[in-house]
Amino acid sequence: MSDRSLLIVILAAGKGTRMKSAQPKVLHKVAGRSMLGHVLALSADMGATSIAVVVGPGMDDVRSEVGLLAPDARIFEQSEQKGTGDAVLAARDSIASHNGDVLVLYADTPLTRKASLEAMRGALDEGAGVCVLGFEAADPTGYGRLLTGSDGALMAIREHKDASPEELSVSLCNSGVMGFRIDDLAGLLDRIGNDNAKGEYYLPDAVEIARGEGLHASVVTCPEDEVLGVNSRGQLATAEAIWQQRARGDAMAAGVTMVAPETVWLSYDTAFGCDVVVEPNVYFGPGVRVEDNVHIRANCYLEGFDGKSRAGLRIGRGTSVGPFARLRPGTKLGQDVHIGNFVEVKNASMEDGAKANHLTYVGDARVGPGANIGAGTIFCNYDGFSKNRVDVGAGVFIGSNSALVAPLMIGDGAYVAAGSTITSDVEGDALAIERSAQAEKPQWAAHYRIKMSGPKPG
Repeated sequence: MSDRSLLIVILAAGKGTRMKSAQPKVLHKVAGRSMLGHVLALSADMGATSIAVVVGPGMDDVRSEVGLLAPDARIFEQSEQKGTGDAVLAARDSIASHNGDVLVLYADTPLTRKASLEAMRGALDEGAGVCVLGFEAADPTGYGRLLTGSDGALMAIREHKDASPEELSVSLCNSGVMGFRIDDLAGLLDRIGNDNAKGEYYLPDAVEIARGEGLHASVVTCPEDEVLGVNSRGQLATAEAIWQQRARGDAMAAGVTMVAPETVWLSYDTAFGCDVVVEPNVYFGPGVRVEDNVHIRANCYLEGFDGKSRAGLRIGRGTSVGPFARLRPGTKLGQDVHIGNFVEVKNASMEDGAKANHLTYVGDARVGPGANIGAGTIFCNYDGFSKNRVDVGAGVFIGSNSALVAPLMIGDGAYVAAGSTITSDVEGDALAIERSAQAEKPQWAAHYRIKMSGPKPG
């Protein structure tokens, strides 16, 4: 890859009216991350020296997302929607002060791969002043056509509405992603006119202007799905499906077994160790890290981040989860932990060898190594105003159908009898019992059956 400095300009001004949403288009998510977030992450991965993001008026939420994910990026406003050429020039201050390569990306195109951008920079290294990322379209309708000469050099880009019948027969299309190595790029872009069907300033017109100044223009191609632009909910779903298929393939190539990969849903930062087995219908939300030899059984929901917490979720080596388990933010499972069916864990650590095999809620707690949490146990962590913690020591045995009322400490090796509601601390190695005395009435059931089988009054 080129060692020249790199400015990436991200165009994020479009509102996306076909999304039918109060949320800006580029903040809609693919794999748990905003489309803009994907493009910002790609820019960082490319080693961008600087990033400029062009937004439209009133896009405060987009500004906030940039500030959160790329605080060093500069934000510029395109005051009127006058085309992509005008949008890039909104970042004139960054362009004019930059000496190196410039890549123009789009915040609604979240699937572009690093290798394609590196190939574009390679073309610039080989002498191109302008490089365009193109693709062979299955249906080129609506796309700008890349017109090349007999030597393969890019001659011009013609928008669909302005193309001749002969030009419309071309299937090599413009993705919109462009790279430049031009000393006075702002000056060149200033020469783009708006003599076209829409009266806009088209960035692709920079190709003909550059060629008129004796600069070489080239094309780098990529698969069509890499440059899918998202303008509707349907296209958002398509982008999600493409991303998921890629991620599953990458995970399996790295040593993860997926019994039914098409039913497994991953997030942008899902991290797997080696020899992990994932059964069908498992959802990994953002912030989940899975270590080696973990077995995730069917129908589990795992998330490390949500709308309230970004605490993360870690599943330790050799642990078994599910089926039908839910792990929420702040969960940390040590090695060889067993989480069974219909168990929920939230903001809690379960240390090495601990078990909660069925029908249990563990919240705001520490469960010590080797502890066993019986079926139907509830950690009563919320008092209506604040969350309180339960600390369960090493080797503790909690009997079935128990309620542990926080704040509470249960010492190492203690037993809690089944059916107990524990409200006071329990010493280590003690037995805690809290239940009413059992009463028994001999022959009551037999007499009751005789009574109820006789004639009914009235």
